[in-house]
Amino acid sequence: METMEEKKVMSDCAAGVWSGSLFLFLCSCSREEDLTALFRDPEKRFAVFKAVKLTLSDAAGGLEGYEILKLHDAQPSLGIQIKFMDEGVCRKFLQSYASGLVQQFFGQHLSRTLSGLKEPTFETQLKAGSETLDNCLPDVDLCLHHVNRAQPDRLQDEEVSELEQQLQSLVLGDREPPSSAQPLVSVGGDTQLPSNSFLFQNRMFGDRQLTTADQQGFASHIGKDWKKVGRSLQRSCKALKGSAIDNLAYEYERDGLYEQAYQLLSKFIQAEGKAAKLSRLIRALEENKLIGIAEILLDVQPQE
Repeated sequence: METMEEKKVMSDCAAGVWSGSLFLFLCSCSREEDLTALFRDPEKRFAVFKAVKLTLSDAAGGLEGYEILKLHDAQPSLGIQIKFMDEGVCRKFLQSYASGLVQQFFGQHLSRTLSGLKEPTFETQLKAGSETLDNCLPDVDLCLHHVNRAQPDRLQDEEVSELEQQLQSLVLGDREPPSSAQPLVSVGGDTQLPSNSFLFQNRMFGDRQLTTADQQGFASHIGKDWKKVGRSLQRSCKALKGSAIDNLAYEYERDGLYEQAYQLLSKFIQAEGKAAKLSRLIRALEENKLIGIAEILLDVQPQE
């Protein structure tokens, strides 16, 4: 009898949706920094997971097109099963892996999420089914073929789901409650909009200065589109004009997309001070049709 997980996998295939899975194995080169031991430690597990999420975001060019299904102790390595639902995203990840960026990103992010930890180095292995992808990395199409053949045999692990929720709560934790959003009210045919508020999807929100939580939420979700938002913000921010955005991309290239996006808003906030308002960021996101990210920052449910 088929399980629900098997039925879901089969339905994806029947619908013609490109999908596949692979296992990424990470093994610390230092005995003093045992990655599996860090993940087993309840106080450090979330920091390891966050580093994995940031690494995948950088390597795959954002947060869309894939999901982590399971993290497990595969002594001496930490095993990460990843499902891909977009061939282009998977290709981008494989190219990042082949160039050594995955190892680099993970070391950088882990040293930040675990304060006091020197930037570690790792050995890695990539497998799809019985195929070791490290042996055929120059042929990305062949790797994609192996990934596509290795259809995922599970849904997301419950522990991973809990860690995802914890990360989302961290991103949203410093924001105003959803009750700050009010329906737009018209009186006598004229729209009444206080000066300290703004509209989004015909709803009124209280305006405020951008916070660290806004920076983290933006950087966690924007991916490679951070430059587009920067181009919109630069029209009203002198500090972002000229080559400022390209300079940020170059200066933080090794740190990945999360850091580039985070530093973009840091520069905007430093330059604009009290004028670095949430409404300006939301407007820039709307201009670039990045409505989903605006909804996340405002903590509102997507419109159907």
